[in-house]
Amino acid sequence: MNKLLEVKDLQTHFIMKNEVVKAVDGVSFTIYEKETFGLVGESGSGKSQTCRSILGLVKKPGKVVGGEILYKKQDVVKMSKDQLRKIRGHEISIIFQEPMTSLNPVLKIRKQIFEAFDRTDMTKEEKRKKSIELLKLVGIPSPETRMEEYTHQFSGGMRQRAMIAIALASEPNLLIADEPTTALDVTIQDQIMQLLNQLKEELGMSILLITHDLAVVAQMCDRVAVMYAGMIVEMTDTFTLFSTPRHPYTNALIQSLPNQKGANERLEPIHGAPPNLADLPMGCPFHPRCNFAEELCRTSRPELTDLTPTHQVRCHFLNKTVGFKGTFTPDTKQGGCDGENS
Repeated sequence: MNKLLEVKDLQTHFIMKNEVVKAVDGVSFTIYEKETFGLVGESGSGKSQTCRSILGLVKKPGKVVGGEILYKKQDVVKMSKDQLRKIRGHEISIIFQEPMTSLNPVLKIRKQIFEAFDRTDMTKEEKRKKSIELLKLVGIPSPETRMEEYTHQFSGGMRQRAMIAIALASEPNLLIADEPTTALDVTIQDQIMQLLNQLKEELGMSILLITHDLAVVAQMCDRVAVMYAGMIVEMTDTFTLFSTPRHPYTNALIQSLPNQKGANERLEPIHGAPPNLADLPMGCPFHPRCNFAEELCRTSRPELTDLTPTHQVRCHFLNKTVGFKGTFTPDTKQGGCDGENS
């Protein structure tokens, strides 16, 4: 497969008066054509800032201070604003986390889709026809009528579908979906995920999926990177991640999923809270919450190590994690695993 996007040693910091928050700290990954790549982790792990960095949407006092973001071998970080505008919203589109705050409440849905065609020479009638096609594509009934309505007249699922329609208006090569099922019930979540899978096949695009929901990862992704404290701690294909996780954090996420055990067994939560990115502990950032931590973990930060050519892990004691119990089966990749957010 051809490489579509390469992120190399990306560093995005928020530089305050008295502190520096390392929201993204040396992140590297590759997305191939027609692939769904997942970034997973708890809130505050750096997932959203990674995708915002790709599109040049990091707001002050945040700044990309190092690394490369190569889209079709061109470094997005070094692009001018005009060069970036030609890519952002056209070749690379994004679905933001919460459609109620991302959609404009005073503009009709039609007008908001039309904005995606501003850089084209389409006539008003051509824009209207294309908008109707997009709303049909994402499963909104009576699109001719619904496109004349406002955001508040749409349900949560319909708003998310409208956001997807806007993102697809330019027929992007890469669609970034930042928590696309946030605040939606489980049934609507499944519908949105199935829709994205269908559109990926029909349009031949790649997807970068940002999520904290491992059930969504199992259903959608070809490969996955697990993030913690602004860093990737494990990266491999989805089957391997769930069947043989090798980082304690990955294992803890999987073991905290509902319905992975017997009905009468308690879940295993991850104790503690994610670290303060402005004041990370010495050594491995996960060591205060890790059941396997030793003295080396408290004093030395591990590097991302190639366990195999397709499996990288950031841990000092990989031999201790061989016994982790995965939950993945071949059927899971087809239908998703049970349970909601981890």
